[in-house]
Order: sequence, then structure tokens, then C-alpha cells
Amino acid sequence: MIRTIQVEAVTDAIRGMCIEANHYLSRDMEKKLHEAAVAEESPLGQKILGQLEENLQIAGKDQIPICQDTGMAVVFMEIGQDVHFEGGDLETAVHEGVRRGYTEGFLRKSVVGDPLIRENTKDNTPAILYVRIVPGSKVKITVAPKGFGSENMSRIFMLKPAEGIEGVKKAILTAVEDAGPNACPPMVVGVGIGGTFEKCALLAKQALTRDVGIPSDIPYIAEMEREMLEKINNLGIGPAGLGGRITALAVNINTYATHIAGLPVAVNICCHVNRHAVCVL
Repeated sequence: MIRTIQVEAVTDAIRGMCIEANHYLSRDMEKKLHEAAVAEESPLGQKILGQLEENLQIAGKDQIPICQDTGMAVVFMEIGQDVHFEGGDLETAVHEGVRRGYTEGFLRKSVVGDPLIRENTKDNTPAILYVRIVPGSKVKITVAPKGFGSENMSRIFMLKPAEGIEGVKKAILTAVEDAGPNACPPMVVGVGIGGTFEKCALLAKQALTRDVGIPSDIPYIAEMEREMLEKINNLGIGPAGLGGRITALAVNINTYATHIAGLPVAVNICCHVNRHAVCVL
């Protein structure tokens, strides 16, 4: 049976999620940050992590963004094939939700309309939108505002198949080492393996929206996530890049089929806030 959804409901949901994600850390991230503060061995690292936790409390209490860079809005939509939208154009509704969220929520507007002319759009639109059609009659929306301190540190590696799993591990460590303090550690490391040049980047971006306490459902990938987290945390970069045990809070890896001649790997790094909010209509 076809289910009708007014696009205004999409706009309202995205507006609220833009504000929520920028003022409150998701529960999985809040829990992981607290665990990191307990586990950190460096006195300076402990102090920094304590300050980050205090910042989160102040942000929620006083309705101040948890980071001054309120990001570019990345929106993932999983749309049930039995859903019919009415009341306007879906993509326009998504951008309108972002516009309202950032203007009514008094969030920093960081988007320029042309990448070279660089004139600010003054409402943080357009958003980055990814749509996937799935079975059913529900719509799952994930909003992930992405700051560019960490985004700029992300990498794509077009490896040779012969480089194999060790080549993938080396690529991940290389990306994190090169990022150093610039990605505002402790970071979350999203990794995409497989697909094509652009698909692996999307896989890595989506990996950041998976709860940090949930490992991959592929056993050997889950083991790689654990191994890479340990190796990253042995690099000594530490909170704010000032040394310590906790450089990353999690490594989330997504995979996809690929061509016999390729092994694409993308590493999309996010800072300690790793903002994302989810809503199901």
C-alpha cells in the first residue's frame, strides 16, 4: 500500500536535526568520550578531554553550538519504495530544512555557492544529499553536519589489489598520521573499502554515522576495526594533538564489491564531536 508523506514533514525533521546535532552530542559519542577521559594516561590529555566534556555540558545547557564550525549539512535519506511525496519537490524540501535549521537555530553559515568565486550563500545551503530507495513505507533521515577541519584531512587511495589488507591498513595509518592535530583529535575514523573512486568515499562518510559502539557485522572487518584503533592510539598524537593515549575514539569500516583490477580505499576523518542525528518518518 502506498503511503503519502508531505514534503513539509521532511523540511521540519531536517530543521530540527540540524539544530539538535549542533547542540548535543549523540549518546554513543558522549559515552565513548567519557570512556576516553577515563582511559587517557597523559595528564594533559586528561585535562583536555575533561574540558571537552565540560564544553558539551555548557553547549546543551546554554544552547550554544558544540563547535564554532557548524559544518556543511550532509543528508542521507533511505526512502521506502512504497512512499509517495506530495506538496512539492523533495530536494527543495531538504534544502529548505537546512536553511531553516541554520538560520532559525543561529548556526554559523559556512557554505559558498561557487567553489572558486566563494560568495557565502548566507543560509548554509545547499546541503549534500544522498538518496537510497529501500523496501517498505518509511523514510529514514540522517543529518550529519561536517566541519572542514577534519574533512580537509580525508584521503582516497587507489591501491593495487596485490597490496591487499596490509596496504589498506597502511593507508589508514598514513591518513591519520598526516592529519595529526589538524583533525581535532580525538577523532572518529570512517573508512570505505571497495567500489569505485567515488563509492569508497561515500562508504567512508556513511561509516561515520554508524554508532561508535557497534562493530562491523563482518567478523574480519570488525577485527580490523579493533586493530586499527589500537594502532592509531599508539601513534601518540593524543587529544588536541598534544600527546597521549587517545587519538581516536573509533574506527568504523564499510566495504563494497569492487573491480578485479582495483582496491579503492577512502579515509574520512571526523573530529571528536562526530555530529549526526537520525529521524524516521
